[in-house]
Amino acid sequence: MTSHSDDTQAEGSYGEGGRATGPASGSPDRPSTVLTRSPSLLPVLAAGALRSPFKRPSATADFPRTRLVLPGLRIDLARLAAYERVCGFPTGEDALPVTYPQVLGFPVAMSLLSRRDFPLPLLGLVHTSIEITRYRALTASGEYELTVYIDGLVPHRRGTEVAVVTELRVGADVVWESVSTYLARHRTEDTGGEREQEKHGPLPGVAEWRLAGDIGRRYAAASGDRNPIHLYPLTARLFGFPRAIAHGMWTAARCLAAHGTPQAVLVRAEFRAPVLLPGTVTYAADGERFELCGGDRVHVSGGVHPLTGHTPAGAVS
Repeated sequence: MTSHSDDTQAEGSYGEGGRATGPASGSPDRPSTVLTRSPSLLPVLAAGALRSPFKRPSATADFPRTRLVLPGLRIDLARLAAYERVCGFPTGEDALPVTYPQVLGFPVAMSLLSRRDFPLPLLGLVHTSIEITRYRALTASGEYELTVYIDGLVPHRRGTEVAVVTELRVGADVVWESVSTYLARHRTEDTGGEREQEKHGPLPGVAEWRLAGDIGRRYAAASGDRNPIHLYPLTARLFGFPRAIAHGMWTAARCLAAHGTPQAVLVRAEFRAPVLLPGTVTYAADGERFELCGGDRVHVSGGVHPLTGHTPAGAVS
Protein backbone atom coordinates (compact mmCIF):
# COMPACT_ATOMS: atom_id res chain seq x y z
CA MET A 1 0.00 0.00 0.00
CA THR A 2 1.35 3.39 -0.94
CA SER A 3 0.78 6.29 1.30
CA HIS A 4 1.80 9.87 1.71
CA SER A 5 1.06 8.74 4.68
CA ASP A 6 0.85 5.36 5.23
CA ASP A 7 -1.98 -4.28 7.94
CA THR A 8 -4.07 -8.47 8.35
CA GLN A 9 -5.20 -11.69 6.85
CA ALA A 10 -7.00 -13.89 4.42
CA GLU A 11 -10.75 -14.00 4.82
CA GLY A 12 -12.08 -16.63 7.15
CA SER A 13 -9.15 -16.50 9.55
CA TYR A 14 -8.86 -12.79 10.29
CA GLY A 15 -5.32 -12.79 11.42
CA GLU A 16 -4.62 -14.96 14.38
CA GLY A 17 -7.94 -16.34 15.39
CA GLY A 18 -11.51 -15.13 15.48
CA ARG A 19 -15.08 -16.29 15.62
CA ALA A 20 -18.12 -15.11 13.71
CA THR A 21 -21.01 -13.69 15.69
CA GLY A 22 -24.38 -12.16 14.94
CA PRO A 23 -25.06 -8.66 13.68
CA ALA A 24 -23.15 -5.88 15.39
CA SER A 25 -24.83 -3.47 17.75
CA GLY A 26 -25.97 -0.43 15.81
CA SER A 27 -25.38 -2.15 12.44
CA PRO A 28 -28.06 -4.80 11.90
CA ASP A 29 -26.79 -5.60 8.40
CA ARG A 30 -23.18 -6.14 9.50
CA PRO A 31 -22.07 -9.42 11.07
CA SER A 32 -19.17 -9.28 13.52
CA THR A 33 -16.05 -11.38 13.81
CA VAL A 34 -14.40 -11.31 17.23
CA LEU A 35 -10.60 -11.51 17.15
CA THR A 36 -8.52 -13.15 19.84
CA ARG A 37 -5.53 -10.91 19.08
CA SER A 38 -4.42 -8.28 16.63
CA PRO A 39 -3.43 -9.66 13.19
CA SER A 40 0.23 -10.03 12.28
CA LEU A 41 0.94 -7.31 9.79
CA LEU A 42 3.56 -8.93 7.54
CA PRO A 43 1.43 -11.92 6.43
CA VAL A 44 -1.54 -9.62 5.91
CA LEU A 45 0.39 -7.21 3.70
CA ALA A 46 1.96 -10.09 1.79
CA ALA A 47 -1.47 -11.57 1.06
CA GLY A 48 -2.78 -8.19 -0.04
CA ALA A 49 0.20 -7.62 -2.31
CA LEU A 50 -0.13 -11.03 -3.96
CA ARG A 51 -3.83 -10.47 -4.63
CA SER A 52 -3.43 -6.92 -5.94
CA PRO A 53 -2.78 -7.75 -9.64
CA PHE A 54 -6.04 -9.70 -9.80
CA LYS A 55 -8.30 -6.95 -8.44
CA ARG A 56 -10.77 -5.10 -10.68
CA PRO A 57 -11.39 -1.82 -8.85
CA SER A 58 -14.77 -0.15 -9.17
CA ALA A 59 -16.82 2.16 -6.99
CA THR A 60 -19.88 -0.03 -7.62
CA ALA A 61 -18.20 -3.29 -6.55
CA ASP A 62 -19.32 -5.15 -3.45
CA PHE A 63 -17.03 -5.11 -0.40
CA PRO A 64 -16.76 -7.00 2.92
CA ARG A 65 -19.45 -5.93 5.37
CA THR A 66 -17.92 -7.64 8.38
CA ARG A 67 -17.05 -5.70 11.49
CA LEU A 68 -13.84 -6.95 13.10
CA VAL A 69 -13.94 -6.62 16.89
CA LEU A 70 -10.91 -6.92 19.19
CA PRO A 71 -11.99 -6.95 22.86
CA GLY A 72 -9.80 -6.73 25.95
CA LEU A 73 -7.23 -4.49 24.25
CA ARG A 74 -4.46 -3.19 26.47
CA ILE A 75 -1.65 -0.82 25.58
CA ASP A 76 1.99 -1.89 25.27
CA LEU A 77 3.55 0.96 27.27
CA ALA A 78 7.06 0.54 25.84
CA ARG A 79 5.73 0.72 22.29
CA LEU A 80 3.59 3.70 23.23
CA ALA A 81 6.62 5.52 24.65
CA ALA A 82 8.56 4.91 21.43
CA TYR A 83 5.63 6.31 19.45
CA GLU A 84 5.40 9.38 21.67
CA ARG A 85 9.10 10.08 21.28
CA VAL A 86 9.19 9.82 17.49
CA CYS A 87 6.04 11.93 17.09
CA GLY A 88 6.87 14.60 19.68
CA PHE A 89 4.14 13.86 22.25
CA PRO A 90 4.87 14.07 25.99
CA THR A 91 6.07 10.78 27.47
CA GLY A 92 5.40 9.10 30.80
CA GLU A 93 1.81 10.28 31.17
CA ASP A 94 -1.19 8.00 31.67
CA ALA A 95 -2.70 9.24 28.41
CA LEU A 96 -3.00 8.17 24.78
CA PRO A 97 -2.09 10.67 22.05
CA VAL A 98 -5.10 11.51 19.91
CA THR A 99 -3.64 9.58 16.93
CA TYR A 100 -2.52 6.44 18.79
CA PRO A 101 -5.74 4.41 18.50
CA GLN A 102 -5.27 4.60 14.72
CA VAL A 103 -2.00 2.69 15.18
CA LEU A 104 -3.83 0.06 17.22
CA GLY A 105 -6.45 -0.37 14.52
CA PHE A 106 -4.12 -0.34 11.53
CA PRO A 107 -3.40 -4.11 11.38
CA VAL A 108 -7.10 -4.86 11.73
CA ALA A 109 -8.00 -2.41 8.97
CA MET A 110 -5.37 -3.87 6.65
CA SER A 111 -6.78 -7.35 7.25
CA LEU A 112 -10.04 -6.16 5.72
CA LEU A 113 -8.34 -4.37 2.81
CA SER A 114 -6.22 -7.48 2.07
CA ARG A 115 -9.17 -9.84 1.72
CA ARG A 116 -9.90 -11.63 -1.52
CA ASP A 117 -13.40 -10.15 -1.64
CA PHE A 118 -12.21 -6.55 -1.18
CA PRO A 119 -12.24 -5.08 -4.71
CA LEU A 120 -9.37 -2.56 -4.54
CA PRO A 121 -5.70 -3.56 -4.81
CA LEU A 122 -3.70 -3.04 -1.63
CA LEU A 123 -0.59 -2.19 -3.64
CA GLY A 124 -0.76 1.46 -4.64
CA LEU A 125 -3.53 2.30 -2.18
CA VAL A 126 -2.95 5.89 -0.99
CA HIS A 127 -4.02 7.23 2.39
CA THR A 128 -5.68 10.54 1.45
CA SER A 129 -7.34 11.78 4.64
CA ILE A 130 -8.31 11.06 8.21
CA GLU A 131 -10.97 12.45 10.54
CA ILE A 132 -10.61 11.63 14.23
CA THR A 133 -13.17 12.28 16.96
CA ARG A 134 -12.07 11.85 20.57
CA TYR A 135 -14.96 12.20 22.98
CA ARG A 136 -12.91 12.18 26.16
CA ALA A 137 -9.35 11.73 27.38
CA LEU A 138 -8.03 8.16 27.00
CA THR A 139 -5.76 6.54 29.57
CA ALA A 140 -2.77 4.41 28.64
CA SER A 141 -3.61 2.03 31.48
CA GLY A 142 -7.19 1.39 30.38
CA GLU A 143 -8.80 -1.58 28.63
CA TYR A 144 -10.60 -1.03 25.35
CA GLU A 145 -12.61 -2.75 22.64
CA LEU A 146 -11.54 -1.98 19.09
CA THR A 147 -13.87 -2.26 16.08
CA VAL A 148 -12.98 -1.75 12.41
CA TYR A 149 -15.21 -1.91 9.35
CA ILE A 150 -15.42 -0.65 5.77
CA ASP A 151 -18.01 2.09 5.48
CA GLY A 152 -18.22 2.17 1.68
CA LEU A 153 -16.73 2.92 -1.73
CA VAL A 154 -17.19 6.18 -3.63
CA PRO A 155 -16.09 7.27 -7.11
CA HIS A 156 -13.20 9.69 -7.36
CA ARG A 157 -11.98 11.48 -10.44
CA ARG A 158 -8.73 9.50 -10.17
CA GLY A 159 -10.28 6.13 -9.30
CA THR A 160 -12.16 4.77 -6.29
CA GLU A 161 -11.97 5.82 -2.66
CA VAL A 162 -12.74 3.59 0.32
CA ALA A 163 -13.69 4.79 3.81
CA VAL A 164 -12.54 2.71 6.79
CA VAL A 165 -14.03 3.32 10.24
CA THR A 166 -12.16 2.52 13.45
CA GLU A 167 -13.90 2.75 16.84
CA LEU A 168 -12.59 2.48 20.38
CA ARG A 169 -15.00 1.64 23.19
CA VAL A 170 -14.97 1.54 26.96
CA GLY A 171 -17.89 -0.68 27.88
CA ALA A 172 -20.74 0.41 25.61
CA ASP A 173 -19.38 3.92 25.08
CA VAL A 174 -17.59 4.96 21.91
CA VAL A 175 -14.77 7.10 23.29
CA TRP A 176 -12.77 7.57 20.06
CA GLU A 177 -13.45 6.98 16.37
CA SER A 178 -11.84 7.72 13.02
CA VAL A 179 -12.72 7.64 9.34
CA SER A 180 -9.76 7.11 7.02
CA THR A 181 -10.02 7.39 3.25
CA TYR A 182 -7.78 5.50 0.85
CA LEU A 183 -7.61 6.03 -2.90
CA ALA A 184 -7.06 3.32 -5.51
CA ARG A 185 -6.03 5.00 -8.75
CA HIS A 186 -7.45 3.52 -11.93
CA ARG A 187 -9.04 4.60 -15.16
CA THR A 188 -12.48 6.03 -14.71
CA GLU A 189 -14.98 8.08 -16.67
CA ASP A 190 -16.23 9.74 -13.50
CA THR A 191 -15.07 13.35 -13.12
CA GLY A 192 -16.52 14.00 -9.65
CA GLY A 193 -16.28 12.57 -6.21
CA GLU A 194 -13.20 14.46 -5.01
CA ARG A 195 -13.54 16.53 -1.87
CA GLU A 196 -13.07 20.24 -2.35
CA GLN A 197 -10.09 21.50 -0.42
CA GLU A 198 -10.59 24.54 1.75
CA LYS A 199 -9.02 27.59 0.15
CA HIS A 200 -7.24 30.13 2.30
CA GLY A 201 -4.02 32.10 2.29
CA PRO A 202 -0.76 30.64 3.56
CA LEU A 203 -0.65 30.08 7.30
CA PRO A 204 2.11 31.75 9.32
CA GLY A 205 5.15 29.56 9.89
CA VAL A 206 5.67 28.45 13.49
CA ALA A 207 8.68 26.13 13.32
CA GLU A 208 11.11 24.64 10.83
CA TRP A 209 11.72 20.92 11.25
CA ARG A 210 14.74 19.12 9.85
CA LEU A 211 13.70 15.52 9.31
CA ALA A 212 16.35 12.82 9.55
CA GLY A 213 16.52 10.02 7.02
CA ASP A 214 15.64 7.44 9.69
CA ILE A 215 12.28 8.97 10.71
CA GLY A 216 10.44 6.39 8.60
CA ARG A 217 12.31 3.51 10.22
CA ARG A 218 11.78 4.88 13.72
CA TYR A 219 8.06 5.39 13.14
CA ALA A 220 7.82 1.92 11.56
CA ALA A 221 9.38 0.36 14.66
CA ALA A 222 6.92 2.18 16.92
CA SER A 223 3.79 1.75 14.79
CA GLY A 224 4.35 -1.56 13.02
CA ASP A 225 3.80 -0.01 9.57
CA ARG A 226 6.92 -1.20 7.72
CA ASN A 227 5.84 -0.27 4.23
CA PRO A 228 9.13 -0.24 2.23
CA ILE A 229 8.43 3.21 0.76
CA HIS A 230 9.10 4.64 4.23
CA LEU A 231 12.29 2.78 5.11
CA TYR A 232 15.25 3.24 2.75
CA PRO A 233 15.99 5.08 -0.52
CA LEU A 234 16.52 1.76 -2.30
CA THR A 235 13.21 0.24 -1.22
CA ALA A 236 11.38 3.50 -1.96
CA ARG A 237 12.81 3.61 -5.50
CA LEU A 238 11.19 0.25 -6.21
CA PHE A 239 7.86 2.08 -5.94
CA GLY A 240 8.82 5.18 -7.88
CA PHE A 241 10.01 7.51 -5.12
CA PRO A 242 13.49 9.09 -5.31
CA ARG A 243 13.96 8.71 -1.54
CA ALA A 244 12.06 7.27 1.40
CA ILE A 245 8.92 9.22 2.32
CA ALA A 246 7.51 9.95 5.76
CA HIS A 247 4.40 8.11 6.91
CA GLY A 248 1.36 10.32 6.49
CA MET A 249 0.17 9.42 9.98
CA TRP A 250 3.54 10.48 11.36
CA THR A 251 3.20 13.89 9.68
CA ALA A 252 -0.31 14.30 11.12
CA ALA A 253 0.76 13.15 14.59
CA ARG A 254 3.79 15.43 14.58
CA CYS A 255 1.63 18.42 13.66
CA LEU A 256 -0.95 17.59 16.33
CA ALA A 257 1.77 17.16 18.97
CA ALA A 258 2.93 20.68 18.12
CA HIS A 259 -0.56 22.16 17.91
CA GLY A 260 -2.07 20.52 20.98
CA THR A 261 -5.58 19.09 21.27
CA PRO A 262 -8.32 19.46 23.88
CA GLN A 263 -9.68 16.32 25.57
CA ALA A 264 -12.86 16.29 23.45
CA VAL A 265 -11.88 17.13 19.90
CA LEU A 266 -12.52 16.65 16.19
CA VAL A 267 -9.34 16.47 14.11
CA ARG A 268 -9.14 16.48 10.33
CA ALA A 269 -6.04 16.01 8.17
CA GLU A 270 -5.59 15.68 4.42
CA PHE A 271 -2.42 14.14 2.99
CA ARG A 272 -1.72 16.18 -0.11
CA ALA A 273 1.90 15.43 -1.08
CA PRO A 274 4.62 13.06 0.18
CA VAL A 275 7.43 14.31 2.43
CA LEU A 276 10.82 13.10 1.21
CA LEU A 277 13.41 11.98 3.79
CA PRO A 278 15.71 13.48 4.81
CA GLY A 279 14.25 16.93 4.32
CA THR A 280 13.22 20.24 5.83
CA VAL A 281 9.59 21.25 6.33
CA THR A 282 7.77 24.16 7.93
CA TYR A 283 5.02 23.67 10.49
CA ALA A 284 2.47 26.47 10.08
CA ALA A 285 -0.62 27.17 12.15
CA ASP A 286 -3.27 29.79 12.79
CA GLY A 287 -6.05 29.16 15.31
CA GLU A 288 -7.67 25.81 14.56
CA ARG A 289 -5.86 25.27 11.24
CA PHE A 290 -2.42 23.76 10.64
CA GLU A 291 -0.24 22.82 7.68
CA LEU A 292 3.05 21.11 6.98
CA CYS A 293 4.78 22.73 4.04
CA GLY A 294 7.94 22.42 2.00
CA GLY A 295 8.54 25.68 0.18
CA ASP A 296 5.33 26.52 -1.66
CA ARG A 297 4.10 22.91 -1.49
CA VAL A 298 1.57 21.87 1.15
CA HIS A 299 2.16 18.31 2.33
CA VAL A 300 -0.52 18.08 5.01
CA SER A 301 -3.38 20.40 5.90
CA GLY A 302 -5.85 20.05 8.71
CA GLY A 303 -7.75 21.44 11.63
CA VAL A 304 -8.34 20.93 15.35
CA HIS A 305 -11.92 21.64 16.48
CA PRO A 306 -13.02 21.39 20.14
CA LEU A 307 -16.16 19.35 20.83
CA THR A 308 -18.83 20.56 23.21
CA GLY A 309 -21.87 18.62 24.40
CA HIS A 310 -21.71 15.91 21.72
CA THR A 311 -22.49 12.23 22.24
CA PRO A 312 -21.30 9.74 19.59
CA ALA A 313 -23.80 7.71 17.61
CA GLY A 314 -24.20 4.29 19.16
CA ALA A 315 -22.71 5.39 22.47
CA VAL A 316 -24.34 5.32 25.85
CA SER A 317 -24.36 8.75 27.48
